[in-house]
Amino acid sequence: MNRISDVRAVLTAPEGIDLVVIVVETSGSGIVGYGCATFTQRASAVAEVVERYLKPLLVGRDASSIEDLWRLMQANSYWRSGPVLNNAIGGVDMALWDIKGKMADMPVYQLLGGACRDRVDVYRHADGSSVSELVQRARDLVDSGHRYVRCQLGGYGAAGAMTRSADAESSTESQGPGQASVRRDTADPAGSTIPTVSPGPQPHPDDRVSIDPTRYMRLTVDMLTEARAALGPDVALLHDVHERVPVGEIARFASQLDTVELFFLEDPVPPDQWPWLREIRRHSATPIALGELFTGPEQWMPAIQERLIDFIRVHLSHIGGITPARKLAALCEAYGIRTAWHGPGDCSPFGHAANIHLDFAVPNFGIQEMYEPTPVMSAVFPGLPEVHDGAVLPPERPGLGVDFVEDLAREYPPRLEPPKWTRTRGPDGTLLYP
Repeated sequence: MNRISDVRAVLTAPEGIDLVVIVVETSGSGIVGYGCATFTQRASAVAEVVERYLKPLLVGRDASSIEDLWRLMQANSYWRSGPVLNNAIGGVDMALWDIKGKMADMPVYQLLGGACRDRVDVYRHADGSSVSELVQRARDLVDSGHRYVRCQLGGYGAAGAMTRSADAESSTESQGPGQASVRRDTADPAGSTIPTVSPGPQPHPDDRVSIDPTRYMRLTVDMLTEARAALGPDVALLHDVHERVPVGEIARFASQLDTVELFFLEDPVPPDQWPWLREIRRHSATPIALGELFTGPEQWMPAIQERLIDFIRVHLSHIGGITPARKLAALCEAYGIRTAWHGPGDCSPFGHAANIHLDFAVPNFGIQEMYEPTPVMSAVFPGLPEVHDGAVLPPERPGLGVDFVEDLAREYPPRLEPPKWTRTRGPDGTLLYP
């Protein structure tokens, strides 16, 4: 029996974005598994759950009993779900699948039933401060073989409709190297290795970003119309709303995009406002992708059962890892809904690899968001599947197929700061609540 001998969380930010990596060690075989537990906005909280609660629960148990261990981790806290607990569980879950694949000397997708396709098509982001800049970046992606492109004015998607306070312009959200320290918890004889940071300058109450939703909608319709005219009918275009449009106006906005023929419109409404999807269905033919903020079945079941979405868009670690995601994919298959797992920059390469393995294994794959890692990220996480001509080929290495250079990762300490972009407000100062 391959028993778990250690579980730990490593916080790192090679690209300035806080990532949480879970490391699970086993006795006997000595195999080590890795997973992604990245909840960037509350990274240290996830690490605390892993090291203080999940580690003593898991050490000594059979690493191959993935389903049973997942249910144990869920049930043990009595109150369950939510992004902090789910990410802690999800990171361990991915690491256990990584271990099982290495034990079998097989890629994880083979353990999930084998490949359903020869390649996984991916989309990447084209943004710019102007439409001409955006279109040029989209053309560059198309020239490199991509057939699917997400178009945003500004990375957030609202350039021209967004203003920043003077404090937001002058303050910084990042931390320089070496500003993180390692805390040794006196309550834990082994010592915790969860980084903490010394308090720095406190943000001003007006340190925020403002967006005019009405202007954003008008500019976005114009931008996507111009992008379609410039790129032609054979490039699939996507756009992310980030739940920042008043829900009563979203159906009209979606209908205005019908002539653009988007591949999908992403996250038009927050999870708790899902009934507004019915209005979109009544007034628009634009396909809808939803789920980035989902954390449990009570959120996705209504939209799936009523077929109000075309793509399920969850972040794997936010729902608890590979184990629940494969069940969710099977549920969506029965309702004709395809997968489009969340794959942004605030997802570690282990999370991206987990996405890819599921993409190959599920019959109802739709599209995969994929970011382009920098050289430093590739050095910390060797083995991330590479994109060629807009697609990823089946991974060949056992497990998830990605390695982790832990010593190098610790040279890039996390920032552990509350993010600014979730403080977005309307023109009158009202917080826009996703």
